Amino acid sequence: RFVPKRMVPFSFPLSKCALWDPVPMGDVIGAHITYYRNPRLSLVEKTLRLAYRHAKQNEKKSLSCFLLGTLAVDEDGEGITLTIDRFDPGREV
Repeated sequence: RFVPKRMVPFSFPLSKCALWDPVPMGDVIGAHITYYRNPRLSLVEKTLRLAYRHAKQNEKKSLSCFLLGTLAVDEDGEGITLTIDRFDPGREV
């Protein structure tokens, strides 16, 4: 399930003071969430309806909002479940 063409190395923004030595150490490893686990997404219907209603009432094309939830490892240790159960429309300012 390792897809090297999709993997993109991440980097941190430049700063005046480094808190760690930026020189790479050791072998390269994959840090993608699906590399070791089988992901599952659970979305509460009420949350989806709230987000949909908010998007329809908003006249702007661009909309800033948050979907909040929890991430848990399954009991068998083979998968993870992301449960989205809250909607936050955010603030205009």
